[in-house]
Amino acid sequence: MGELILVRHGETEWSRARRHTGRTDLPLTARGEEQARALRGALAGRTIATTLVSPAERARRTAELAGLRTDGIDPDLWEWDYGGYEGVSTRTIRETRPGWFLWDDGVVPGDAAHPGETVERVGERADAVLARARPLLAGGDVALVAHGHVLRVLTARWLGLEPALGRLFALDTGTVSALGSEHDRPVVSAWNVPAP
Repeated sequence: MGELILVRHGETEWSRARRHTGRTDLPLTARGEEQARALRGALAGRTIATTLVSPAERARRTAELAGLRTDGIDPDLWEWDYGGYEGVSTRTIRETRPGWFLWDDGVVPGDAAHPGETVERVGERADAVLARARPLLAGGDVALVAHGHVLRVLTARWLGLEPALGRLFALDTGTVSALGSEHDRPVVSAWNVPAP
């Protein structure tokens, strides 16, 4: 039985500036491309049977540079739709909403391209990804190349936790994590591992 290998895309200008980047399709920075190339070493010992990737350019490019063969583009791996907070940092949001915390307070509606979604909706998408990925684990590891918040929610759901408990799993750009099992129970095997 394989493990789920979670790959967070490399750095973008907005991730570097700590701006919420949901559906805005930004490219990797030069550093982000370096991070993605360096992931080859972190993935080298793995037998990855299937790779599913977010539709975002930053995720697709990370998969390519990391040497992963994309077997499917999965729209459920898109990042959280931040609605009216798209492109805005937590620091800026807190200027008008003191103490705001994404995981507890959610987002405000945005424009037609960024209507926003609840953490519960992100959890439903994560559940759909897990339902497709679990059967594939019989053939080896399954890599999921996506984004910080959606992968955190997916981790919570893998562990049987509520989606909002994804807040417990900080995740940096250009890192690899692994979800597996121990005695038939879901566990985190490795977390937030930077490239060697």
